[in-house]
Order: sequence, then C-alpha cells, then structure tokens
Amino acid sequence: MKKPAASPDPSVSDLISNRIAELDDWRGETLSRMRKLIQVADPAVVEEWKWGTPVWSHDGILCTGETYKKVVKLTFAKGASLKDPTHLFNSSLEGNVRRAIDIHEGEEVNESAFKTLIREAVTFNSSLKSKPAKKTKP
Repeated sequence: MKKPAASPDPSVSDLISNRIAELDDWRGETLSRMRKLIQVADPAVVEEWKWGTPVWSHDGILCTGETYKKVVKLTFAKGASLKDPTHLFNSSLEGNVRRAIDIHEGEEVNESAFKTLIREAVTFNSSLKSKPAKKTKP
C-alpha cells in the first residue's frame, strides 16, 4: 500500500509550530516564513523532526531549519549539487555535500530564488531515487 507523500504526521507539524512559537522573536518569524515558502514551492513536502530540529523532505532530506542565537540556518543536505545562480548559499561553502543559508536578524531572502532552490532540491532528490542501485561484483 502506497502512503500519501503530503500527509505529514500532525504531531511533527505541531512540534515545528511549537518551536516557532517558543522562539517568540525574529527567529520564529523567519523560520515560519521560510516554512511557508518551502510548502508553497513543494506542496508534497513532508515535515519531519530529527536531531531536535525541523526537517523538510521529498524523496530524501531537502533541508533542515536550525535556529541559533544570531542566525536561522537552513542547511540543504545535498546543497553542493544544486544550482544556485543567485548565490543564496552563504554558509558551509567549503563542504563537498551540504550548503546552508544563514539568515540574520533583519535580512530578507529572495523568495522567488528560494522557492526555485527548493524545487531544484526536489528534482535532485527525485533523480537519485529513480536511478537503479549499483550492483556489486560477487
């Protein structure tokens, strides 16, 4: 039986909403705004709660939404493989796999470019899922 992709566990959604509410400052507002953009960019996104932080997935992790004292960090699991022509990625640039967007108080993210980046991550994850597994030699 195939489970619907866009039916997140309500308790997970509540955990994320509670995190946003408990921040009660610009970080909560920022995380809430980015969450909405992710949901608009990919209506089939699945919200998860891993490592004590919100995670958005579609055929694998798209990004996490971490909050720190001075930054909201959106870490894209496969960010190094994504096209980023508007240079949204501004953190974790030295790694071979991940890339992140650090958002400081008062900063705005280009919404159109961010939604395009989310769709790019979905396309990338889906392309990995559709590839057959490599066979190992006996």
